[in-house]
Amino acid sequence: MAQVAAVSHAEAADVIARDAAGPVTVSRFLADVEAVASRLPSRAFLVNLCANRYRFAVGLVAAATRGQTSLLPPDRTPEMLRELREAHGDLYALIDAPVEACPVQSVAFPALPVIPASGVTARMPMFDAAQTAAIAFTSGSTGKPTPHRKSWGALARGAAAEAHRFGLSDGSRATLVATVPAQHMYGLESSVLMALHGGLSLHAARPFYPGDVAATLASVPGERVLVTTPVHLRALLQEGTPLPALRLVVCATAPLSEQLAVQAEERFGAPLHEVYGFTEAGMVATRRTVESSAWRCLRDVRLRDAGGAMRVGGGHVEVEAAFSDIIEPLGDDAFRLLGRDSDLVNIAGKRTSLGYLNHQISGIEGVRDAAFLLPEDDGHDVTRLTAFVHAPGLTRESLLEALRQRVDAVFLPRPLYFVDALPRNATGKLPREALIALARRCASGN
Repeated sequence: MAQVAAVSHAEAADVIARDAAGPVTVSRFLADVEAVASRLPSRAFLVNLCANRYRFAVGLVAAATRGQTSLLPPDRTPEMLRELREAHGDLYALIDAPVEACPVQSVAFPALPVIPASGVTARMPMFDAAQTAAIAFTSGSTGKPTPHRKSWGALARGAAAEAHRFGLSDGSRATLVATVPAQHMYGLESSVLMALHGGLSLHAARPFYPGDVAATLASVPGERVLVTTPVHLRALLQEGTPLPALRLVVCATAPLSEQLAVQAEERFGAPLHEVYGFTEAGMVATRRTVESSAWRCLRDVRLRDAGGAMRVGGGHVEVEAAFSDIIEPLGDDAFRLLGRDSDLVNIAGKRTSLGYLNHQISGIEGVRDAAFLLPEDDGHDVTRLTAFVHAPGLTRESLLEALRQRVDAVFLPRPLYFVDALPRNATGKLPREALIALARRCASGN
């Protein structure tokens, strides 16, 4: 069986992470992995809830050395954790901060030993390529989260392919600063594994507010890569926050408009690349949005038409998976994204998509955040769209008039709710159940 090293860095003295205390070498990382692994309980599964990205990475590798599989749920709510306990039984949660009402056994990330740099020695963990590293869960944006197994071999190949695509395999030793949590598939691949298997370094922090993002980037010497989402990117642009020089901006979780991509590249002076993927397959393709609307598959990943249903496999995608979105293939390794089956809207014989409607309402001047919701069809009433908008300074009449200039009148929302904030999760996504709950609260006046 092929073996996969825990990290791909060539030298023990290479920097693999940075935190408030400074750089962390590969040798120190491996010593921390050994120390944490020796303190983990004997279980089959753990839920890695460490918010600190370095501790998450240490916990991920430490668990694997004990033959344990990391569970990566879309959120850490008590209900989600109870569902994991019922499904997997023999598990515990690794935490580095208190988790409110945690229904599973919690193990605090242990204090790491203080070892002089000259005294750090540790072996390189090796894993069977087929060993299950993690079970990732879909976000729940279109329904109940579902689990998908990820092997060490596939994750390592994908991370190396991503670093190669972005030109980061040139020995640059760039540092990844990410606004997304490591528990999300995008965060796992692009902010943790790309560092471990791309010869790069990760930053332990997860800055959220624009000022924190700028400060974290400024604390990093050398080249910097910002790994973020459209929501965070829009906030950076709206705040006008200046950022230090960047080598690259990586963005994912929702398609980015060309207008926003152009603004970001002009403001930050760095190329912006989007990553397209879904939990079943992991990352699949990338594009530089200002150059093309087409997505190019990562190394050795290929498309296949299975009787009209497009599937993707090859490369690091070890189990061929069906696209959850509708795509237009451009050969066997490129495509355009047209929308999502569950995203399609048909009212009075006219068709559009929620993605298109969200793009149009979000593009209205004065709108800071917005989203449409297609209620469940009860079989009686004519389908009416609901929309939520955070737009201080706009009136209902002015917003509807601006939207009427952009979309057909049949797609105007009825009702339209003005809210202080939308219930986005840590990656900026809007789970459908959260929007339904928000609609109920708005309808009841709460």
